[in-house]
Amino acid sequence: MIGDPAIASTLRAKLTLPVLAGPMFLVSGPELVIGCCRAGIVGSFPTLNARTPAILDEWLATLSAELTADAAPYAANLIVHPTNERLPDDLALLVRHKVPLVIASVGNPGPVVDQVHDYGGLVFSDVASVKHARRAAESGVDGLILLCAGSGGHTGWLNPFAFVTEVRKFFAGPLVLAGTISNGHTIHVAEELGADFAYIGTPFIAATESMAEEDYRQMLIDSCADDIELTAALTGMPANMLRQSIARSGFKPEAKHDGPFHAEKGTKALRAWRDIWSAGQGVGDIDRAEPVASIVDRMKRDYDAARKASLQRLGG
Repeated sequence: MIGDPAIASTLRAKLTLPVLAGPMFLVSGPELVIGCCRAGIVGSFPTLNARTPAILDEWLATLSAELTADAAPYAANLIVHPTNERLPDDLALLVRHKVPLVIASVGNPGPVVDQVHDYGGLVFSDVASVKHARRAAESGVDGLILLCAGSGGHTGWLNPFAFVTEVRKFFAGPLVLAGTISNGHTIHVAEELGADFAYIGTPFIAATESMAEEDYRQMLIDSCADDIELTAALTGMPANMLRQSIARSGFKPEAKHDGPFHAEKGTKALRAWRDIWSAGQGVGDIDRAEPVASIVDRMKRDYDAARKASLQRLGG
C-alpha cells in the first residue's frame, strides 16, 4: 500500500468538519478562503485567480497575516501542466510563503512534491481515473482528490462507489471525495464509502464572500440538478455547467467555433467560467446567499445528525 493514513488524522484534527472547499476559477479569492478557514474547513483558491504573480504574492501575504494558528489550514491550487507559463513563478511563491497544502491539477505532480515537502507542506492531486490516481500516488503525493460524476466544472465520470473502492486497494493516504456533496448528510456518506474528506465547491459559490456575480448566485438558487449540463464543447474537457447560463449566452455547442472556450483563450465575446457558469449536481441544496460560517454551521448540524443516526442504527 502507498500513502500514510496518519496524515488524514492529523489534518482532520485541525478541522471542525472533514471538508475541503474546492478551488473555483474566478470565484475563490482571499475573502472566501479566510471565511472557510475561520469556519473550520480547508479554504482553497486557484493561483491563476490572482491575475499576476505579484498579486498572488499579495494574496499569500494576506492569508498568512489573517489566519491565526487556531484557523484551519488553507490550500492553493496549482496547474502543473507544462502549458502553464506561470508554473515556475507561482510554485516559487507557494514555497516562499510555505503554503500548508498544495493541490496539483492537470498534469504530473511529481516535480512539485519535493519542493513542498522540503518546507513541511502537503501535496494533494486531483484525479479522474484509477490509472491517474495510481500514477499520482506513485509520484509521492500525500493525498488524492477523486473527481467523480456530478462535480461542478471539469468533472470526472466514475461512480464514487467504484472509484473509492479501487483506489483504496493501493492507497492508504488521505482520500478526498468530490461530486454532488453539498450537505452534512452526504459528507458523512463520503466517510462511510471510505473517503477521509469531502471536496465541496458549488455551495460556496453562493457564499457572500465569494467573487461570484450576484446573477450567478441567483441562478444557483433558482436551479436544480436537471439544470446542469455536461459538455466538452466549451473547454475541450467534460464540464458541468448551468444550462441557463449557456442558453443566455447564445452559445450553441453544435455550431462551428475557432476552438474550445478556454478561460484564457476564449473569444472576445464569450468565455467559459466568466460568461458561462459552472455548478455541480448538488445545486438543488442551495436556497440562499449567505456567509460561509452559516453554510458550514448548517452542514455541521446535518453531519452530526447523520453520524448519530448511523450509530443508532448500529446499536451504538
